[in-house]
Amino acid sequence: MLANIAIGMLETSSIAKGIEATDAMCKMAQVELVKVNIVARGKYTILIKGPVGEVESSLRAGVNMAGKSVVDQFILRNVHQQVIDSLDKRRPVAALDAFGMIETKEAISAVRAADAAAKASLVHLIETKVVVGGGKGYVSMTGEVGSVRTAIGAGIATVPEGQLISHIVIPQPDVQLVKTVAS
Repeated sequence: MLANIAIGMLETSSIAKGIEATDAMCKMAQVELVKVNIVARGKYTILIKGPVGEVESSLRAGVNMAGKSVVDQFILRNVHQQVIDSLDKRRPVAALDAFGMIETKEAISAVRAADAAAKASLVHLIETKVVVGGGKGYVSMTGEVGSVRTAIGAGIATVPEGQLISHIVIPQPDVQLVKTVAS
């Protein structure tokens, strides 16, 4: 299910420029500031959501303000609702059918992978974590084995070269695993 909204993310190499860009983004357009983070190595991430045109305008203002400190940026138009629901929060499940995870070097890559995975196959996104130690990101999911494999394949296809750390599919996870990854 598509959310009929967009999310945008901007990552800067400067905390101060990131804060200044956040202000410019919020003033430029009617967007919701979902999350800001100080990430390892002094980087700053800004995540917004709203109508596509508003997110585009807002992100453009942030990029202009951040200037040379921009590390990465992206917009996901018509983002899958599960991505929004799983951003930095766990969506509990009672049991795991198959379990899959994509781990990336950068937070932005994990969000892209989550959207592609959710759109490619019938899976339940458990969590899309955008700030893990060292600036990493990951997305975890469950579903039928074939669905999880398809979703993982689609997700890793969106991860830029050199950004993928690892990906897994566990066909029949032990029942104890649900306590650590899905509750």
